[in-house]
Amino acid sequence: MSWKTICWEVILLGFLFSCTGSDKEPEDRKLQIDYDYLKSNFQQPDKAYGVNCWWWWLNGNVTKDAITKDLEAMKSRNFQGAMIFDAGGHNQRGNKDIPAGPLFGSEEWTDLFVFALDEAKRLGLEIGFNIQSGWNLGGPCVTPQYAAKQLTYSEQKVAGGKTLHLQLAEPEVHKGFYKDIVVLAFPSNKENETDEPVSNLDLKLGFHELGGSAPDCRFLLENNARGRDKKPDKTIYLVDMARIVDLTGQMDEKGLLSWDAPEGDWNIMRIGYTCTQSEVSTSSRDWQGNVLDYMDRSAFDYYWNTIVKPILQAAGEKHVGSTLKFMETDSWECGGMNWTDAFADEFRSYCGYDLKQYLPLIAGHVVNNIDTSNAFLADFRKTIAHLVATNHYARFAEHAHQHNMGIQPESAGPHAGPLDGMKNYGFSDIVMSEFWSPSPHRPRPQDRFFIKQASSAAHIYGKKIVGAESFTTIGPHWNDELWHDQKSAFDHEICAGLNRVYFHTFTCSPAEQGIPGQEYFAGTHVNPRVTWWSKSAPFIDYMHRVQMLAQEGTFVADILYYYGDHVPNVYPFKHSDMPGAMFGFDYDVTDENILMKLGVEDGDIVVPGGRRYKVLVLPDHRVLSLPVLKKLEMLVKEGASVLGPKPQKAVSLSGGEKGVAEFKELADLLWGTTTGTTGQNQYGKGIVSWGISAREYLLSRNQPVDFAVEGNDSKTDFDYIHYIIDDAHVYFVSNQTAERQKVNVRFRVSGLQPELWDALTGEIRDAGAFTQKDEKTIVPLTLEPYGSMCVVFHKEIARNKQGAKTGNDPDYEILQVLDGAWTVNFDPKWGGPSSVVFPELIDWTTHPDKGIKYYSGTAVYNKKFTANFEKNPTNRYYLQLENVKDVGIASVRINGKDKGVVWTKPFRVDITDGLKEGENDVIVEVTNSWFNRVAGDEMAVAPTKYTQTNVVLGNDFRGNAISEITLEPSGLLGPVTIQVAVEQK
Repeated sequence: MSWKTICWEVILLGFLFSCTGSDKEPEDRKLQIDYDYLKSNFQQPDKAYGVNCWWWWLNGNVTKDAITKDLEAMKSRNFQGAMIFDAGGHNQRGNKDIPAGPLFGSEEWTDLFVFALDEAKRLGLEIGFNIQSGWNLGGPCVTPQYAAKQLTYSEQKVAGGKTLHLQLAEPEVHKGFYKDIVVLAFPSNKENETDEPVSNLDLKLGFHELGGSAPDCRFLLENNARGRDKKPDKTIYLVDMARIVDLTGQMDEKGLLSWDAPEGDWNIMRIGYTCTQSEVSTSSRDWQGNVLDYMDRSAFDYYWNTIVKPILQAAGEKHVGSTLKFMETDSWECGGMNWTDAFADEFRSYCGYDLKQYLPLIAGHVVNNIDTSNAFLADFRKTIAHLVATNHYARFAEHAHQHNMGIQPESAGPHAGPLDGMKNYGFSDIVMSEFWSPSPHRPRPQDRFFIKQASSAAHIYGKKIVGAESFTTIGPHWNDELWHDQKSAFDHEICAGLNRVYFHTFTCSPAEQGIPGQEYFAGTHVNPRVTWWSKSAPFIDYMHRVQMLAQEGTFVADILYYYGDHVPNVYPFKHSDMPGAMFGFDYDVTDENILMKLGVEDGDIVVPGGRRYKVLVLPDHRVLSLPVLKKLEMLVKEGASVLGPKPQKAVSLSGGEKGVAEFKELADLLWGTTTGTTGQNQYGKGIVSWGISAREYLLSRNQPVDFAVEGNDSKTDFDYIHYIIDDAHVYFVSNQTAERQKVNVRFRVSGLQPELWDALTGEIRDAGAFTQKDEKTIVPLTLEPYGSMCVVFHKEIARNKQGAKTGNDPDYEILQVLDGAWTVNFDPKWGGPSSVVFPELIDWTTHPDKGIKYYSGTAVYNKKFTANFEKNPTNRYYLQLENVKDVGIASVRINGKDKGVVWTKPFRVDITDGLKEGENDVIVEVTNSWFNRVAGDEMAVAPTKYTQTNVVLGNDFRGNAISEITLEPSGLLGPVTIQVAVEQK
């Protein structure tokens, strides 16, 4: 990287850290965030801490009535706002079409959009919008001039030793657009042939996106057999750069070349660029079209002025910057692109050398040698990523800020496009990522969780909101089990730094589309038409309480992990744990741009926003850029601790031979000239270590772990995140197993009373059981399946004070099993019998009555029972339902007293004030999803069709027909018991 480029990066970073961003809180609001504020808002969170949603306007098919009903439903659940997302996709994976509404951006569509803003303003909701129909910018307005570009070429062999007059073939042209870049010739004699091509060439050149789920892209730095390589179908040459001849000036505008060719065989390449073949994905009906050129500033300006500006003008000053707050674009899924009009000049400015003589690589030839070719290709991809960041996402932010609005694009993966995720996030006002609930499409955790990179960017850049497209699935429809699928995923990503859910998906559906109505092909469906919406408040309130603490907290981590300067550069999920921090320490990740701005204070590494870390950990692939190595020398000299293997090289041509020598000199200075598998080297005031994990290193430096579960070092059974808010320490602790866990949890806090804040209920209580020892506090916790607890330390106590109790949570003793018959009332409106007696609790789908077997909705269970125990006025009594299917949501009344909604294991509710000695009457309302009724209607099991939707359950998640639809177990399965709490002394 040239020094000119480094200066540019410093200027760029200054811009990033000076952007105020419209999600910032005013100073007077910040001063109010104290313990009392937290306590009151935990019990009743302000709407500012509410969930948000991707509000799908599918195919533009929305109505004003549907808009009002949706927004009022959001208001009733204390939503913070909604992101309007016009798209197609309703008919993907074998689903059916829905009617087309107004086209995105049309006068009719804009009228609906402004109406939505008017209604949101009336209700006190914030609105954002995706500035595109579908994924990735583009559409029918994008002419080839502004479309994404790629390199193209033609080549032909000639014999030299004479004057040649050749008509050079025009390279492959897409969409009628082509421009020449250069004409090159190089010797193509037999001795120049090579049988070792550059591996993964199309990926290294950015012709394709790598895709996937935040894949490790470092294999692109080397030559290997991994990837999409095919055996060369033509002769590959080893090209000596010194013998390349530039013939550009000898070809006329019609492609006629005149050249006095030297003796020998020559290969002539005519190199230019054309449009990619990528089209906009998942857009409404006629919004298909070219993908925008993300590297061209003028292309974004053209799109803004053509599409976005008229929408903002229609919204007017009444809404823009107030009701209408943020704009978004989706994750990179627009294929590859590797050229733009000014690319050659931009490359020279960014990398410090000319690229034209390396362009024979696009035809598969090797320039100089494999290492040189791979180094150039790494520089090439870094330049693409730089231009995407500065000419697209930065330009997006500039336009938005002029209107007092912010941006929140999913600009950092997880699809591995030509991106530097952290650099892109620097321009976001809300950093956005995504996470998925379990589904056949993404069953593994590493394919579902992507928040760590986004939260790190927020921590480093000082952004408040870490948002995510949340609970995405492909396969399930309506039948997600809240406690098992949604709560576990939410808690997992809270521990990675999430602090605002954007439900994916909340679909707007006109009344004419019936019930459950039109739906997107993917996502967990959350909207007022789902069967359990009326019982959804406790589920959503749980998230609000947790989000409140997470949004107001300052993240605590000991480790900063540098993940390299390669492109694509997308960090995977937290539990990939590349620095070796877990279990017990936490970390942030950063890229080259931030690393160049690091400082050192009292031995701590400090990012520009002020956050401090004990150690900087380097990647294990032994590749660093020369500017990074120079920065490391400065940091270690000033007292920093750096951990990582000795780097071997910079996969870059910047700096030339002098840079190679300087690289080796610096590496020897920092690591020493001889290194074993483990070791350390003192340099200046600091130290460089290698061969151990970050966790081992910190422990060796007498830094105690921040969090531990005694007797359990599993990285997957438990997780946590630690915040400081004002003068309080707040830990969110998550049980990531489906089993009840009784554990002793050790926190790196002492001299403060531990408090237990239960986000399920808003209850706050002092921990009666705790032990202080060695500047740490040990707190016994009982965590239900996928259970969680917020442990807060605030009130000062003596450092030798110990808790008086042995435990903080009761055990439960079964007093009575409510077995035998239940009377169950189904709703005949949805095909069920008005009343039936179940001799014992059963799964509805096993019942012979098709009205029960295929029933969806709420069924009311009623049972009279006589308490067979004497009620003690000092005891607390509970009704435990244990197993509730399929969504897992129920409400309870006993003797006429409403005991509320339960939605998570073990489905236990306090009935002390309702339970009587003698005869009691208990009513349990159980709600399942739409799945079974839609399945029954699809299979025509009854003469009456009760539901209407575009979703086809008779297809698998790929859209292929299946032989049989497997129904979802439903109903109250129990066993239902009366239990007494046994308090621990």
